[in-house]
Amino acid sequence: MTRVGIGYDVHPLVEGRPLVLGGVAIPSSHGLHGHSDADVLLHALMDALLGAAGLGDIGEHFPPSDERWRDADSRDLLARVRALIDERYRIESVDLVLIAEAPRIAPYRAAMRAGIAALLGVAESVVNLKATTNERLGFVGRGEGMAALAVTALAEREAGDG
Repeated sequence: MTRVGIGYDVHPLVEGRPLVLGGVAIPSSHGLHGHSDADVLLHALMDALLGAAGLGDIGEHFPPSDERWRDADSRDLLARVRALIDERYRIESVDLVLIAEAPRIAPYRAAMRAGIAALLGVAESVVNLKATTNERLGFVGRGEGMAALAVTALAEREAGDG
């Protein structure tokens, strides 16, 4: 059986904080504000994976009220999520959308896809990443924040399926 999950995340932009998207540090005067590194792409991905596996959401696993997760690297959190689902499910597909007016992610797309694929233990072809603007509408359009969407498909592992 194939299971599908959807994830969404949003964070405000603030001055003087590192900008991390898809596990890649991007030069910028503004970064995303959050309890962890606020990587909207990886947060949306984790929610999609957890949802597909029926395991809740990242707020349940890494609550912002828990100081252990303050400034956490979202790549480490994603590795923990993968460990939760890995015994029972195989990741079949990951589709990510970054919604932001800037920066352009084309120069970083290959590194993001490769890093995400490596963290998930899948081929790069399993991970798709695209970006769009909000056409200058709303908080994203005004450059006040970023959002991300993720859709994942998991297949149940069969005996002997590694």
